[in-house]
Amino acid sequence: MIAWVGPSDAAFGAVAELFDDYRAHYGQQRAYGATRQWLQEQSDTAGMRIGAAFAAGRPCGLLTVLVMPASLTLGTFWMIRDLYVAPEHRGHGHARALLAETVSAARTHGARRVALQTEADNTAALALYTALGFAPVDGYTSLNLAL
Repeated sequence: MIAWVGPSDAAFGAVAELFDDYRAHYGQQRAYGATRQWLQEQSDTAGMRIGAAFAAGRPCGLLTVLVMPASLTLGTFWMIRDLYVAPEHRGHGHARALLAETVSAARTHGARRVALQTEADNTAALALYTALGFAPVDGYTSLNLAL
C-alpha cells in the first residue's frame, strides 16, 4: 500500500524513523528528533510531500517530492528528491509502486513533468528509472555551489 503522509498523520513518526535510516544509509549520524523536525518543517514550509510504502502496517519505503514552478510554461513540475526502501524490503516492488503513485499524482495535479536525479554509478536505480520511462535530459548540466 502507498500513502501520502503528513505531520498530522499517525504514521508520520514511523516514516521519520525510516527517513533517519535512509540518512544513516548514506553515512549521516542518526538523529531521530532532528530528522522528524526537519521533515515537519519541510512539509509545512517548503511544500515537500512524503509518500510511504507500507508492509504489515509499517512504512518500509519512502519518497519525497517537491512541487516546483515550471515558469516558462506557467505550470509546475514535481522533483523527486529522495527514494529509499529498507534493505529487507527491497525486491518486492515498493520503489516501483512509490514512483508510479508519484507520477499518477503529478498527472492528476496537472504537473508538466516529473524529474529526479541519482548518482551515475547507481545502476539499480538507473535501471528502475529507465524501465519506468525516465530518460536523461540532453543539453543540461547539473551544477552545484557548496556553501
